[in-house]
Amino acid sequence: MDVQENKCTDLVEKTDTKNADQRPKWDNKAQYLLTCIGFAVGLGNVWRFPYLCQTYGGGAFLIPYLIALVCEGLPLLYMELAIGQNLRTGSIGVWNSISPYLCGVGLASMTVSFLVGLFYNTILAWVLWYFLNSFRNPLPWHHCPTALNLTEHIEECKQSTPANYFWYRETLNISPNIDINGGIEGKLVLCLAAAWCIVYFCFIRGIETIGKAIYVTAIFPYVVLTIFLIQSLTLPGATLGIQNLFSPNWETLKDPRVWLDAATQIFFSLSLAFGGLIAFSSYNPQKNNCERDAVLVGCINSFTSIYASIPIFAILGFKAQTNYLECINSHVNTWAVALNISDNNVTEASYELWFTHLNSTNPSFVKEHNLKMCDLNAFLNQSASGTGLAFIVFTEAVTKMPGSQVWAVLFFIMLFTLGLSSMFGSLEGVLTPLLDLHIIPKRIPKELLTGLICLVSFTIALIFCLRSGNYWLEIFNSYVGSVPLLVIAFFEIIAVVCVYGVNRFSDDIEWMTGRRPNLYWQVMWRVISPLMLLVVFLAYVIVEAQKQPTYKAWNPNHVDFPKAEDQPYPSWVFNICVLLPAVPCCLIPLGVLYRFIQLLHKYTTDRNTPEAYDVET
Repeated sequence: MDVQENKCTDLVEKTDTKNADQRPKWDNKAQYLLTCIGFAVGLGNVWRFPYLCQTYGGGAFLIPYLIALVCEGLPLLYMELAIGQNLRTGSIGVWNSISPYLCGVGLASMTVSFLVGLFYNTILAWVLWYFLNSFRNPLPWHHCPTALNLTEHIEECKQSTPANYFWYRETLNISPNIDINGGIEGKLVLCLAAAWCIVYFCFIRGIETIGKAIYVTAIFPYVVLTIFLIQSLTLPGATLGIQNLFSPNWETLKDPRVWLDAATQIFFSLSLAFGGLIAFSSYNPQKNNCERDAVLVGCINSFTSIYASIPIFAILGFKAQTNYLECINSHVNTWAVALNISDNNVTEASYELWFTHLNSTNPSFVKEHNLKMCDLNAFLNQSASGTGLAFIVFTEAVTKMPGSQVWAVLFFIMLFTLGLSSMFGSLEGVLTPLLDLHIIPKRIPKELLTGLICLVSFTIALIFCLRSGNYWLEIFNSYVGSVPLLVIAFFEIIAVVCVYGVNRFSDDIEWMTGRRPNLYWQVMWRVISPLMLLVVFLAYVIVEAQKQPTYKAWNPNHVDFPKAEDQPYPSWVFNICVLLPAVPCCLIPLGVLYRFIQLLHKYTTDRNTPEAYDVET
């Protein structure tokens, strides 16, 4: 082991001495911190964390979330920033330097970053489409379009909502199931091309251009969130939404899925195991306090999740109360026309008594008019996450706000800048390892290589512009950004603890920061974090294995339309679902096998080479 460590040390020192002057550097510490924060803080902070918080007991969810941050998130974040800063190379170079047998870990990180970038930038293309449509007056998702006869609204829209129709039909033109690919939507292709062009021009010269763009992409979302917070708190029903978000339900803590989702949320929210954080920290000077950086980035990321939840659910509370009052007014108007009940006699406070009385005395009337009691809690609990929250629920809420166009424009600019910062990290997680491998000829300029990566990514991402593209994006989102990252992170921490050595790693950190990692970090790295990763991985696999893989299809011919139709994946699609996480994970043992074959080949060659005295004889 000592011989291997000495070889690793010599390799790192030679690499560092050779590239110390050539490697780019951040202009200042603020650029580096903002870039790491921008990479960590992404769309999931806005549309995933609030959903989990509302679903799993409101404020009670913060307990497992914070435990996961302390026991899993911060230790792994600190480890990645420190190892990248110390070895000053990308993800492949870092793990290959520690041991040649770990080259597959870096390859797996690079593969995941590439695959995630494919669908992540497609979401930014959708955001661009909505941003452009936000300048229309009225907003196109405010009302149903007129049918060809010009006398009625389109039936699909009438059965659902204008926001649903604009998303599923006018934006995606979605097919009724994943088997029907349909054609490519030209408007989405143009938006996707524009999104990749923006990413390219912001990234064209690596951290030199990222460092300039990040001042806008990392700071602007906080400005917009603050504006939304001030405006949302003035809306009627805002307090209802906030109370619904944070009111603790302690019983939910007995559900193991709460702890599983909390652990995975903090893990993915910090963008661990992508390789981007290792790459960014490798551009730091080695004498830098990476411990303070890790704590700062981790805490700001979690604070952002909570901070973003407040305006989001204040506005959703406003939407719920508005829908509730509209429901009551609709019932009162029906009663006034059919039963000659004066609308002055029915108030919000007395509505429930009136409905209960009518349902008991005249149930045939209630059934004939398909009346269901208006329930404020039901409107408040209409939760959604991901694209459903951003492109359906929130857009519908914005239409009910005064000055809806302004708020729509601000909201989608905020989403785009959030996603753009995360794309920088994903692309860095691909480009830096490629450059550090030295497999790209030096005559190819970095600008051209970046352009080729963006062009290849755009070409492959055209699958998401098909009419079935949304189904494929959900597959990539569910299977690429889950199990592979847990596996990569587990092998990362095992590599540092068992191969590189915690004591040696602590010596490096002491040399870089001036102080040795305290007992908390030592315990987390040695025991708690790897154990927690292993438990989360096994629990995730067990939970997923018990479920039949299904997807939600938008099918106007479905009996319960507009409710989404749950359909099982066809066998060929299911095989792809298995293949997507398997490929990055398999690169790790394949890397070990490749190095072992190299060792055997070298051993065989050395044995078959005659010694000098044999030749003389």
